Amino acid sequence: MFISTSFYFYTCEKSNCCRRIKMTIEQLITKLQEKDRFILAIDGMCGSGKSTLALELAHIFNAHVFCMDDFFLPQELRTLERYHMPGGNVHYERFLETVLKPLSEYKTIHYQPFDCTKMKLISDIQEIPYTPYNIIEGSYALRPELVPYYTDIIVLKITQQQQIERLTNRNPEKVSTFIEQWIPLENQYFEYYNIYETYPVITL
Repeated sequence: MFISTSFYFYTCEKSNCCRRIKMTIEQLITKLQEKDRFILAIDGMCGSGKSTLALELAHIFNAHVFCMDDFFLPQELRTLERYHMPGGNVHYERFLETVLKPLSEYKTIHYQPFDCTKMKLISDIQEIPYTPYNIIEGSYALRPELVPYYTDIIVLKITQQQQIERLTNRNPEKVSTFIEQWIPLENQYFEYYNIYETYPVITL
């Protein structure tokens, strides 16, 4: 069951000024229900509930969920130059070619998820028949190369304290890695691309 949550986004008038618009999750659902098809991107802070929200929406719309975690950067591409690129620590090129482009052409999707425990692609190729309702969830989903393929976008945000508490509860042995490495990389990406200033934000 959904908890009603408000989020804000900006829309430009002819004067090029932006005004703040408030919506609720229920209004988002209504908007999506009016569409024959959609590709919804859910980005935001790690631990903010992206996967949970994606699964809730998938249940409502019988949608397929694609996780950006399945497109982590392979070891051979993890260079200092790549890490210095905002949002560069996800294999967005492979995601674009194997998921978003076929989706935009209403084709069956074929891809290999990345196994973080083994640091390599899973050998079995996933075959996902095309469905008109699709959700992309995960950090770095809003790289500029990917955004044109989405019909709808939302971004999740929580406080830093909530983030640390959730990460501690979920994976206590890796909290220090998140604090020292992954969270700073995410923040670099959010700031560089003005993610929270550009797209609808759900504050939980």
